[in-house]
Amino acid sequence: MSELKGELRPKPDDIEFDESELQSLSKKDFRRQKRRRRRKLMLAVLPTMLTLGNGMCGLGAIAVAVSGPELAWPLEQKLFASGLLIFGGMLFDALDGSAARMTGQETEFGGQLDSLCDAVTFGTAPAVIIWRISDALPQRFLWACGVLFTLCVLIRLARFNVETDEDDTHETFEGLPSPAAAGTLAAFALAMPELKSIAEEASYNENLTWIAEKALIASHYVIPTLAGVLAYLMVSRFQYPHLVAQYARGRRSLHQIGQALFVVVVAIFIHWMVLPIAFCYYSFWTPLKALLTKRKDDDPVELGTDSID
Repeated sequence: MSELKGELRPKPDDIEFDESELQSLSKKDFRRQKRRRRRKLMLAVLPTMLTLGNGMCGLGAIAVAVSGPELAWPLEQKLFASGLLIFGGMLFDALDGSAARMTGQETEFGGQLDSLCDAVTFGTAPAVIIWRISDALPQRFLWACGVLFTLCVLIRLARFNVETDEDDTHETFEGLPSPAAAGTLAAFALAMPELKSIAEEASYNENLTWIAEKALIASHYVIPTLAGVLAYLMVSRFQYPHLVAQYARGRRSLHQIGQALFVVVVAIFIHWMVLPIAFCYYSFWTPLKALLTKRKDDDPVELGTDSID
C-alpha cells in the first residue's frame, strides 16, 4: 500500500562517476563500465517513475470524470474509467516501494513524492467521483462529502509520515489506509455500468433486474454516505491489518484463507459486486470487530451468576 514507502531519488554517489577513470580502461572495459553506470541510473529513477505513474492515474481519473460532451460516453462509463484509473494508481503505488527497496533508492524525497501523488489519486479523484455519481442529493451535500473525504486523506497521509519510524515493521495500519478507502468508492464506480445494463436489458431474470434497479437507486444515497464513514475511519485509531505485507511474508491464517474463498464464491455468482463487497469487508470488519470486543469486555460478568447487582 501507498503509505508504506519512502522511496526514490537517484543518489549522487551512486550515479556520478569519474570520466578520467573510465578513459584509463581498455575500450571493452570502458563500454562495460558505461553500460553498468547507465543501468544503475535507470534503476535509480525507476521508483520515481512508478510513483509519478500513480499521480498520472489520479489526474486521468479526474479528467475523465469531469469531461463534458467532448468525451461521448455515458456517465456510468466515465465513472467506470475513473475507478479503473484509481485502481491503476493503486498498482503503481504497490510497485514503487518494492522497486525502491530492490534498487536501494529509499529516500525522504521519495516518501514525500509518494504522499503528494497519493493525495491526488486517493483523495481528490474519489471526491470528484462522489460529486458526479449522484443527482438525487443536493449538490452542496455532495460537495461537502467530497471535501470531507479529501481532507481526511490529507490528514491520514500527514499523520502517517510523522508517526511512522524507519524501523516500523508495517504489520498493521493505524486507521484505514487511504488506498483502501479510495478503492472502496472506486469499486462501486466499476460496478455501475453492469448494474445499469442488468436493469435495462430484458434478457435478464426479472428478480435480478429488480435488484439491479434498486441497487442503482440506492447508490445515489449510499456512496456519498459511505464516503463520510470512510473519511472517519481513515483518521480513526482502529488497527487495520497490512494484508500485502502479511501475504508477502507467507503469513496466511485459516481466517484469511476463508476470506479468500468467500471472495471467490461471490465472484462466481455476482462478479460485478465482488470488489465492492471485498473492499467494504476490509474497511468495516476491523472497526465492527473492535466495537463488539469492547462491548463484550464492558459487560459485567461474574462467575456463577447471570448479572451483578
